[in-house]
Amino acid sequence: MTSSHPTPPRSVGTGIANGLRMRCPACGEGKLFASYLKVNEHCPSCGEELWHHRADDAPPYMVITIVGHIVVPLLLAVEMALHPDLWIHLIIWLPMTLILSLVLLPPVKGALIGYQWAIRMHGFDRGDSEYDPVPPSQRSGAVLLKP
Repeated sequence: MTSSHPTPPRSVGTGIANGLRMRCPACGEGKLFASYLKVNEHCPSCGEELWHHRADDAPPYMVITIVGHIVVPLLLAVEMALHPDLWIHLIIWLPMTLILSLVLLPPVKGALIGYQWAIRMHGFDRGDSEYDPVPPSQRSGAVLLKP
């Protein structure tokens, strides 16, 4: 059954861009994260419900792919051009891999949340069967565990 009030389309590009900036996918102003990777339940600026996201393991997998495509070619180029000792490789590439991973994880997670918001996945559409009007902090039960 179709609704008599169709929902307006959301821009995927804008949602992803706002998420990359770690801002609310709806307004682009409010902070998406309360801390390093903890998503705010609501946008502090516009009040958009943000708890519907299901980022799960996708952002780390994406970051592994991105970092791998940066570090591996650079490592190979340095090895082919300079042939440095193994310890030189270790002091360059291990910290670079760690730092890139830690820096990229929040914006990549934000972009994924922006994408989910834009295409109305996982309850970001009030008319969807997955929509849950109660944020996690207000649900009964002290600890929620997934099977």
